[in-house]
Amino acid sequence: MALKATIFKTALQIADMDRHYYQDHQLMLAQHPSETDERMMVRLLAFAINASEFLTFTKGLSGDDDAPELWDKQLNGEIDLWVEFGQSDEKWLRKACGRAKKVILYTYGGRSVPIWWQQSEAILARFDNLEIYNIPEDSVKEMATLVSRNMALQYNISEGQVWLSNDTTSVCVELECLKGG
Repeated sequence: MALKATIFKTALQIADMDRHYYQDHQLMLAQHPSETDERMMVRLLAFAINASEFLTFTKGLSGDDDAPELWDKQLNGEIDLWVEFGQSDEKWLRKACGRAKKVILYTYGGRSVPIWWQQSEAILARFDNLEIYNIPEDSVKEMATLVSRNMALQYNISEGQVWLSNDTTSVCVELECLKGG
């Protein structure tokens, strides 16, 4: 019998001073059985950083191999933003860059990221619409401590810093820009 996804109810309050975006979002987030709390919180962070009226999660790990995990897609089908996570290969990112106006890859994984980046930097340099950010391992671990089945999270974004908090804990995340931005 296959394991089922765990559902998280999440209330996000986003105050992005850099983009002048101030909105609340109510999300039902499905965590695939193979997905860690750290990865799920990276997905929520990416949502908060890129939040817009049309930004949505796709089926992700358990879904369509032809879609990103998070995207901003217009009603006419045009993809404004394609968001991926981890250490994607050149073939997948080339496909994404060909289909979307802007592609963002959020890496996380501590010591493996610099090794992946050293191998990928020259190949990925040719994609003008690709941005890559690394989330420090300590920040990812701290964000995972905020996980609960019903989360109320505040994201305050200013000058590239993201302060993520719940009722008891705050985490500061400073993304490292590897490409673009």
